[in-house]
Amino acid sequence: MKIKESAENYLEAILILNKRLGYARSIDVANYLGFSKPSVSVAMKAFREDGYITVGNDGSLLLTEKGKEVAERMYERHQLLIKALVAIGVDQDIAEHDGCLIEHDISNVTFQKIKEYLNKNGIY
Repeated sequence: MKIKESAENYLEAILILNKRLGYARSIDVANYLGFSKPSVSVAMKAFREDGYITVGNDGSLLLTEKGKEVAERMYERHQLLIKALVAIGVDQDIAEHDGCLIEHDISNVTFQKIKEYLNKNGIY
């Protein structure tokens, strides 16, 4: 099932925050993405109803297997694309921005070919 780019960004943000902080709450996601708390709350309700997250008693956002699959896929794409762009001479900040844009639209075939190339050349 294809989910929207914004949903992919939300789920990836939860993954990143959990890695960095050990937890993620709606306010953390709002701050990380620069969105309003009400917008994030609406999205989190939808993710909970669709089975992408659960919410702990303390308000922490936890990815379900379904949510983790999407988040990890996007995170891997983002990290690999940043490395690819930096390897060809793109500035780190620009690579991070552009990697986020590209990660949502690149085909699986193209992504796998880039990954193979980077692995073969010791870049990733």
